[in-house]
Amino acid sequence: MSEPSTAAETVPARTDFIRNIVREDLASGKHGHINTRFPPEPNGYLHLGHSKSICLNFGIAAEFGGHCNLRFDDTNPEKEDVEYVEAIKADVRWLGFEWHELRHASDYFEVIYLAAEQLIRDGKAFVCDLSAEEVRQYRGSLTEPGRESPFRNRSVEENLDLFRRMRAGEFADGARTLRAKIDMASGNINLRDPALYRIKKVSHQATGDAWPIYPMYDYAHALSDAIEGITHSLCTLEFEDHRPLYDWAVDHVRLHERPELLKPLTDAGVPNEAAKPRQIEFSRLNINYTVMSKRKLLALVNEQLVAGWDDPRMPTLQGIRRRGVPPEALHLLAERVGISKQNSTIDFSVFEGCIRDVLDAKAERRMAVIDPIKVTITNLPEGHRETLRFANHPKDESKGQRDVPFSNALWIEREDFMETPVKGFHRLVPGGEVRLRGAGILKCDEVIKDGDAIIELRCTLDPESRPGMEGANRKVKGTIHWVCATAGIKAEVRLYDRLFSVENPDDDADGKTYRDHLNPDSVRVVTGVVEPAAAALTNESAVQFERLGYFAAERYDHAPAKPVFNRTVTLRDSWAAKGA
Repeated sequence: MSEPSTAAETVPARTDFIRNIVREDLASGKHGHINTRFPPEPNGYLHLGHSKSICLNFGIAAEFGGHCNLRFDDTNPEKEDVEYVEAIKADVRWLGFEWHELRHASDYFEVIYLAAEQLIRDGKAFVCDLSAEEVRQYRGSLTEPGRESPFRNRSVEENLDLFRRMRAGEFADGARTLRAKIDMASGNINLRDPALYRIKKVSHQATGDAWPIYPMYDYAHALSDAIEGITHSLCTLEFEDHRPLYDWAVDHVRLHERPELLKPLTDAGVPNEAAKPRQIEFSRLNINYTVMSKRKLLALVNEQLVAGWDDPRMPTLQGIRRRGVPPEALHLLAERVGISKQNSTIDFSVFEGCIRDVLDAKAERRMAVIDPIKVTITNLPEGHRETLRFANHPKDESKGQRDVPFSNALWIEREDFMETPVKGFHRLVPGGEVRLRGAGILKCDEVIKDGDAIIELRCTLDPESRPGMEGANRKVKGTIHWVCATAGIKAEVRLYDRLFSVENPDDDADGKTYRDHLNPDSVRVVTGVVEPAAAALTNESAVQFERLGYFAAERYDHAPAKPVFNRTVTLRDSWAAKGA
């Protein structure tokens, strides 16, 4: 059994309405120990929105000395897969958290079933023969009450008999449901005799073919929380209208008062931790320029509009990890967005700002050229070789220094030279000077062309302008980076950008769908050149390529002999001007 994670303990104490409730519950003695859970459905990969819930549930448990379980709400085997389970576990650990216990709703199927039989005996549930379409017709609308099912007043004995026969697999899929007997006139449609169980003869990833019936999510979720002794069941605002049903299930089953219902677990050695949980809703994380519907993300994958769930353009945690986003950036995002009851959409630049703030402090610096043009320094002898010393991080001496090869043949960025300069261009021009990062002042003497294409610049380096020399103090406006042409290593550089080109890809008012708003420039692959110390970085290492942006050594494809880098984020927000 794992101890609660300490990942969130470095975060300063925060105040929000949920943490205030937790503090009050501890101070009043209502709870002596805080238990939370993160309860994903294993029917897809986790995305950015889930990171807020993970940080909240695990963070609160850590802050208040409690426990947080990871529980898979696996009640819909048709859409679930072990692949998703393993990815979710990896995501939680990547974010820096370790669960107290790993649980599954399927661990509790026997208890949930016995609870349903108890509801039948108490006259609170009945077996209904209406088809799904008929149930919809009987349900009513927001302005009209529903009508009671003609099967609502079956006797307890008949309901128990039918329910047990459902359990035995006697009836076809969809032939019957077990429904709660609540109130067909309720203003909350969720309380209009909702289904508790449906017949679904589908093999389950954990229980195999043991169950031809499965509990509905709302019912199973409430009882799973109660079984685990969850004190604060934290979920997003779309579950606010479901809270009365959650409370109904907890209050009418009363697992905390009925140890006989828990016997399948206690007989197996699981301690009785049953308690009465409280559901509290908070606003979900919405970010523009993204879609975070699992259905739509699955469609992007299945239709091969992206390269998989972990495509670095995807808002999945696997995708943004592969892109090079550090987990600390998601902690920072959760802190900056905060916890509230008001739904809102934050700008993608807020997320990118968190990435930059973390990587500015964390990422070592290297030099790379992604659109090379050759520079020959004519006043250095042919075959000149030397080694320069560069700091790995300009603001952190503890990161040390590295050797950078230098020769008379270099690569610079094509955009750092302009044959006919425009006003305000302060980089290399014919006859002009520029500071060559860490090497001195460079003057362009000659431009070599092949037709209209510039293929080489011939330059001279002022020998008295090396860093530390008096000549280095000479005023020169521009500074450019470079890579040694003899020692530099070719690298594949994947320039990622936002997946969608509009703020709200979900808006289909103009007849277009999110598929129509895919950004055609969301990835561009180029061949660049990097200094040897960049090629030597290990997979997933974060780096700032000076003047180009923050990059990461590709999680799977990078190798020192054949380096591959993903652009994580640009140095500055390049989208602000587009939206202006």
